[in-house]
Amino acid sequence: MASLRLAVCHRPAIPLPTPHNHLRRRYLHLQPSSNSLSLSLPISSHLSPTPRRHLPPLLASASASQAASPSPKPAAAAAGGAKPIPLLASLAAGLAVRFLVPRPAEVTPQAWQLLSIFLSTIAGLVLGPLPVGAWAFLGLTATVATRTLPFAAAFGAFTNEVIWLIVISFFFARGFVKTGLGDRVATYFVKWLGRSTLGLSYGLAISEAFIAPAMPSTTARAGGVFLPIVKSLSLSSGSKPNDPSAKKLGAYLVQSQLQASGNSSALFLTAAAQNLLCLKLAEEIGVKIGNPWISWFKVASLPAIVGLLVTPYLLYKIFPPEIKDTPEAPALAAQKLKNMGPVTRNEWVMIGTMILAVSLWIFGDTIGVSSVVAAMIGLSILLLLGVLNWEDCLNEKSAWDTLAWFAILVGLAGQLTNLGIVSWMSNCVANVLQSFSLSWPAAFGVLQASYFFIHYLFASQTAHVGALYSAFLAMHLAAGVPAVLSALALTYNSNLFGALTHYSSGQSAVYYGAGYVDLPDVFKLGFTAAAINAVIWGVVGAFWWKFLGLY
Repeated sequence: MASLRLAVCHRPAIPLPTPHNHLRRRYLHLQPSSNSLSLSLPISSHLSPTPRRHLPPLLASASASQAASPSPKPAAAAAGGAKPIPLLASLAAGLAVRFLVPRPAEVTPQAWQLLSIFLSTIAGLVLGPLPVGAWAFLGLTATVATRTLPFAAAFGAFTNEVIWLIVISFFFARGFVKTGLGDRVATYFVKWLGRSTLGLSYGLAISEAFIAPAMPSTTARAGGVFLPIVKSLSLSSGSKPNDPSAKKLGAYLVQSQLQASGNSSALFLTAAAQNLLCLKLAEEIGVKIGNPWISWFKVASLPAIVGLLVTPYLLYKIFPPEIKDTPEAPALAAQKLKNMGPVTRNEWVMIGTMILAVSLWIFGDTIGVSSVVAAMIGLSILLLLGVLNWEDCLNEKSAWDTLAWFAILVGLAGQLTNLGIVSWMSNCVANVLQSFSLSWPAAFGVLQASYFFIHYLFASQTAHVGALYSAFLAMHLAAGVPAVLSALALTYNSNLFGALTHYSSGQSAVYYGAGYVDLPDVFKLGFTAAAINAVIWGVVGAFWWKFLGLY
């Protein structure tokens, strides 16, 4: 009988997948021999390029949430500049508004022109005539060249604290992967809970929730920690990607982990980049949440924990694995931990730094330390003690890319708010809803569902938030929905829709790229899980939020 040999491979840590290229990565190297199978599990993950798999054309803009790697060689189409048809369609969207749609009397010419530029920018994010950063820069250039905005206003968002907090979170994610700390934590949970397939999925889901508040990148957690573990466990059970045996174990574990990750990200304010952005955008509209870390966790805790507990079980029934028991998993995990050796100095530094950072995020308001300052202190410690070096930070190309295009998008959205476009749009929608005599709970349900399912058009959670969060929050307020409830519910949805499709988020693309789940199953399970989450958050959340006094 074939034996299993586990080899933990220490390889130089390099960047995680970029938001725009996360589909091009593989995470596991296999060396089959005639009577043994060697599983090489990276402690510091070296992620190598692989081809993009069956993505729709709208994915050319890709995603922008987390984790970095060197940019791959540009595709042949991209080498020739912008793609003609997406370029023309993106420009047409804005030009049609600017020159064909009559400007409402209450909207200034400056605001209407900025809206047309913004719509062309958003259309480009969906259609992808150029990489998202390049297209955003063109939008920024248009605002300045047409004198729609002065230079200082156009570039104002580059000093936004939340955007810099997101950038620093990329470096924290690199530290988790480079030191192997995230891998170690997840392996312990496999050792403790992995005797059955269902227990294994719970172990992986709980371990992600455990490290999520200190590793604010869902894509980094997926690609750098959990996918390598899922693949090694699946292959050891004879479950291979792109093969009928995928449904033995791997397909279920991949989907269970993906669907549970939305609840992990929704549970903590610092578990995902888009969470921080949502609260900043809410504050700009006038919705300020006191003691945000604690308030966020308190409001999300019950529905998110119920979602974490229910999701693996329901998927186990809906999409059952052929293998029900995995008695070898704890032994494999124990062997891997043995090969990893004791906790290293850098891992201890990472643990201490993350405890300090999370503590400051929780209690920072009380002692006067902002979230971004807490993150800066943490990064400084990692640099001073050699856990990270400046080369690591420079190589996080997606961090700097995100700083550029994200600041542009947030800046344009903020100027639309300042110029009155968002309030005008929200009043129009509110009037339509009132014409149907909808109560605020009914309007809340319609707007939340609309915001959620529009994500089928987006390949990035943060791009979706930057484009639509402010407008939808203003619509909620105009319809009479309580302010804090509106702001937080939209933000929680911004995490949950990340598993709708294979392109809806960085982590979704990473898991789909593993080759264990067929595309029809991805869409079917994405919609099914969305319905399950709607029931959990709609029912459990409604009772819990009433108890907390949100409405």
